[in-house]
Amino acid sequence: MSQSFGRFGRYGRRFRSFGTETWLGYGLILPAVVLTAVVIGYPLLDGILTSFFERELTHPDERTFVALENYAQLFADELFWIALTNSAVLTGVAVALEYLLGLGLALLLKQKVPGIELFRSVTMVTWVLPIIVIVVVFNWMVQPDYGMINIVLADFGLPTTYWFGNRTFAMPLIILMNVWKNTPFFAVALFAAMQSIPEELYEAARMDGATAVQQFRYITLPNISYVSMIMIILHVLFTFNNFDFVYLSTGGGPVNATEVLPTYVYRQAFSTGALGYAASVGVVMLVIMLVFTAVYVRLEDLD
Repeated sequence: MSQSFGRFGRYGRRFRSFGTETWLGYGLILPAVVLTAVVIGYPLLDGILTSFFERELTHPDERTFVALENYAQLFADELFWIALTNSAVLTGVAVALEYLLGLGLALLLKQKVPGIELFRSVTMVTWVLPIIVIVVVFNWMVQPDYGMINIVLADFGLPTTYWFGNRTFAMPLIILMNVWKNTPFFAVALFAAMQSIPEELYEAARMDGATAVQQFRYITLPNISYVSMIMIILHVLFTFNNFDFVYLSTGGGPVNATEVLPTYVYRQAFSTGALGYAASVGVVMLVIMLVFTAVYVRLEDLD
């Protein structure tokens, strides 16, 4: 009997210790939770609620409940569908190129050749550059009179133009700027993931006669899949919600050729002044990103 009471006593002390440590942990994270709720949770909730009201920028305190009228107007708006299509093209093409080029660069960085350490440092230069600097550099290169690209084209007798003002080339230029900036970050993250793969796996594969392609397919890719998933999700979110590249380079033009959802929201909120309508666009963007993240993570789990 005494042994039973002694055992229960030990369990009781462990439980009380667990409870104390648990509540201590809750207390330590409480300030971060409160700050997150204030900084992120409240604006998010207010934006969702605003999407069900008619609210003007000039009179932000006046609200008229309109239920789903903003969403009905949204789905009937041709410009919204243009912006959505442009956002999808920009995000899909840019992130795909960033990942593929980053993967190739990571494989290059993994090679043990003279000067590779310096090359690894140089590859990060474009990622640390501010977006405004990248836009100014690209804008300078495509100027019709003194831009480097047009000077080269003129020397070959080819027609020149202001590329950001061309409906055909404006979006590819914005995609190129995104790829130029973000590819190094993909490369460094994937390179770090490759460094964690045990070399013994490659040695065993080589002993079994596996080719370099087979080693990449069955060893490298599976072992970097989690990092790849995180990087792709983050950069889809970043690119889909990116406002700077488009606004600073084309402002959504020419003739809405580069209008994306972030610039469309900005235009509706601060140029037109329709805060409620702009909020409904923001809610649609939120739902799209949540669905994409859930589906992508689910597909990765199935693999």
